[in-house]
This record gives sequence, structure tokens and C-alpha cells, in this order.
Amino acid sequence: MAVKIRLARAGAKKAPFYRVVAADSRAPRDGRFIEILGRYNPRTDPSTIELDLEKVDAWLAKGALPTETVAKLIAAAKDPGAKAPAREAALSKKAQAKAVADAKAAEEAAAAPEKAPVAEDAPAEESPDVQAEEVAETAEPEEAHAVETEQPEEAPAAAEEVSEEAAE
Repeated sequence: MAVKIRLARAGAKKAPFYRVVAADSRAPRDGRFIEILGRYNPRTDPSTIELDLEKVDAWLAKGALPTETVAKLIAAAKDPGAKAPAREAALSKKAQAKAVADAKAAEEAAAAPEKAPVAEDAPAEESPDVQAEEVAETAEPEEAHAVETEQPEEAPAAAEEVSEEAAE
């Protein structure tokens, strides 16, 4: 029979605390166990670790194997200055996919300035601004001059009207 030192979940829904137990490796997580070795509450600040280190050492001497989390808890209980293991936030599949997509977009954006000079040399890819400038160049100069002269004449006339109203 292989014995593991592991956590057994207890407590209410969304308010867990754990018992550190010695259990048969084939038993379910919250099922039958051989002995309670301590308690662990991750919801307190700082996390509460209560272990009977004599019992833990006895089970380790008998060949029981601790899980990764329990090994960290044992190390934290033996060294009072150590902190309890902090649970790393696991990303959901959607968040992982979004992170990968953002990384690819950032790489493409970084590579885009390198490709920009090549795109400028190609005459087929002209922006609308360039096309508008070409149309303006082909227009007759007299029409362009007439439009320019009309705008300045309107501006002084409006200024004269404002000055006449101010004088009255």
C-alpha cells in the first residue's frame, strides 16, 4: 500500500480549508484517510498552517510521499520565516488564446516598420491622399486660383461687418 501525505478539502462552498492527511494513494481526495496530520487555511492573511511535525516525520520515515503542495507546507511549517505557498493565477483557455494573439500582433507590429520602405516603392499601393494630390495637380491652375481668391475676400468683408456693428 502506497501512502501519500496530501490535502483533503473541507469547508463550505467557495470557502475551503484543507486537512493534511496520510492516505492510501488509491483513496479519493476527500475520502478515507489513515490519519490527520494538520490543517491548512489559505483564506486567512497570512495563510494558517498547523502541522504536527512529529507525525509528519514519522510518516515520511515510513515511506509516505508528500504531494508538491504538502511538501511546500511542510517546509513553511519547519521554517517560521517562510511563507505559505501562493497559488498562481491560472489563465482560462480564452485568456491564454488572447495572450497568444496579442503577442503575435505585437511581433507583427514590430516587424511592420521593417517592411514599410518596401511598400513605399511599390506604385500599385497608393493611399487616397496621394491620389487626391494627383487630381489637384491635373486641375487647371485658373480654377484653383479663383477658389483661393474668393476665400480671402469673404473674410475681410465679414470683418468689416463686425466692426460696423461694434461701432454702432
